[in-house]
Parts: sequence; C-alpha cells; structure tokens
Amino acid sequence: MHCGDIGSAAIPSLFDRWPSHFVFGNVDQEEAELREGVVEADGTCHGRFGEFELASRKIALLHGDDLRKLHVAITSGAYDLVCSGHTHQRKEERQGKTLVLNPGAIYRANPHSVAVVDLATMEVTSLAF
Repeated sequence: MHCGDIGSAAIPSLFDRWPSHFVFGNVDQEEAELREGVVEADGTCHGRFGEFELASRKIALLHGDDLRKLHVAITSGAYDLVCSGHTHQRKEERQGKTLVLNPGAIYRANPHSVAVVDLATMEVTSLAF
C-alpha cells in the first residue's frame, strides 16, 4: 500500500511485483498521469480514499492531509487498519479495534522507513534505513 505523494508515474512500477494499492497525496497534481502509471504497474488506484478488504480485514487507505477524513476513518470503528502518510513520520497506535499506521516514507524522510503488517495477527514490523 502506498499512502500518497506518489510524485511520479514511474514510482508505481517499483511495486509491480506485488498486488499494490495507491492513493493520491497533496503533492500529486498530475492525477491522470499517476493513475495511468498505477494501472500500467497492475496496481489499484483509489483516488484520494481507498476502502478494501484483504485477508478478511477491512482497510482504509488515505494520505492524511485531510484531517477530518482521517479522523472519521480512525474513529468510525469500520476498519481494522487505517493507513496514512502525509507527515512522512512513522507512527503506530490503536484506537479501539483499529490499528492506525503511518509507515513513514522512503523519500523526504529521515530515517527512511516502511512497515509490514501481518494481517492475521495485526502485528507491525517497521524497517528503517
């Protein structure tokens, strides 16, 4: 899952080995071009908000620059996992049954980080480099 600020239509191809989901962030001005890059990489583009199920878990995916939308997703109780980006800072917390995760960022961040969620256990492994 990519939490937005894709930045370039070339980026989605870096994920083409895996089933991937993308949302747009506040720096993603060329949405048509970015959507085309996601489709070419066999990913799923959700626009500004993604809602889907994986491994029987309900997931919300959004960039997080719309704080109201982020708050509603987190507090609704409708999701097992809410993933967002925007701050480029890793953060993990629980709100009731919901795991709220910002995996950090590979670019424009220090340290660079990604996160892996085991959907069976909802355990998070974070990798910083």
